[in-house]
Amino acid sequence: MSIASGLRIIDALRAHGHSVTAVDPVSGVVDAGAEDKLRRAGMGTAPPPMAQLARMARASLAPVMMLPAVREADVVFIGLHGGQGEDGTIQAMLDAAGVSYTGSGHLASALAMDKDLSKALFRAAGVATADWMMAPPSPDAGAVERKLGWPVVVKPSKQGSTVGLTVVREPRGLAAAIDEAARYDDEVMIERFVPGRELTVGVLGSEALAVGEIIPKHEIYDYECKYTAGMAREEFPARLSPADTAAVRQLSLKAFAALKLSGYARIDFRMPAGGEFFCLEANTLPGMTELSLIPQSAAACGVSFDELCERIVRLAVHEGGKT
Repeated sequence: MSIASGLRIIDALRAHGHSVTAVDPVSGVVDAGAEDKLRRAGMGTAPPPMAQLARMARASLAPVMMLPAVREADVVFIGLHGGQGEDGTIQAMLDAAGVSYTGSGHLASALAMDKDLSKALFRAAGVATADWMMAPPSPDAGAVERKLGWPVVVKPSKQGSTVGLTVVREPRGLAAAIDEAARYDDEVMIERFVPGRELTVGVLGSEALAVGEIIPKHEIYDYECKYTAGMAREEFPARLSPADTAAVRQLSLKAFAALKLSGYARIDFRMPAGGEFFCLEANTLPGMTELSLIPQSAAACGVSFDELCERIVRLAVHEGGKT
């Protein structure tokens, strides 16, 4: 998905007259031939294999920071998802090098990636989020039932794209779900499942964009539904009352501020039948593919994809140093 987003961003920025060099954070500068090969490869509909994720997690980003294409750039447009691209690592290295970049700073990126910390900050800011607990060393289905009830969502605490996520409906499925999530992270979150409508709001600078509703083919908006055409339907703007639309947009800005985010982000919510909004998470580097949500949120406000990318770059230049 990072590659698909990156290639689309490259095209948009070039259309605006920018000189753009593609850089892979592991292998370095991507020349025209390699870029064409990546375009032909397309995008997978399943999460990357564990071995690939492990290699990416261990890879040192130091060599790529020494490249002239990075150190001499006016702005680095970060098109990465998850891992060191989204957890504040590359942001901190760019800060140290004095290079401007898109999206949130290293501290905000780390806070948003850590779901345990971000949920605590949401609540402190008055943004409702589902009850949760961190998985103990030995799974205790009784403790989960007493605190959260069933069903629950079990997921890595510091991952994205629903990688390693399982909906557990009864005690006997808990241990396997925790084991699956633990393959992707050293901390596992167990969260009360909130049934209802899935909503998303793009935030650009200080502006909440259009509210969208995601209607997936599966029970949850999983990796396949996110990145496979036809596996989910998105409605922008969502069919909400004016009052509900205003409320969830305001909550998205409160969540954005609670984590000290900057530039742009996507804030996701669940809306149960009672009408209250529960914040699921903030995505600091949301997908920018043809199927992605923040481009649709912007388009519903009359902002084309090319203009969205241009505005993200301008925000990066304007905001300069980040935390």
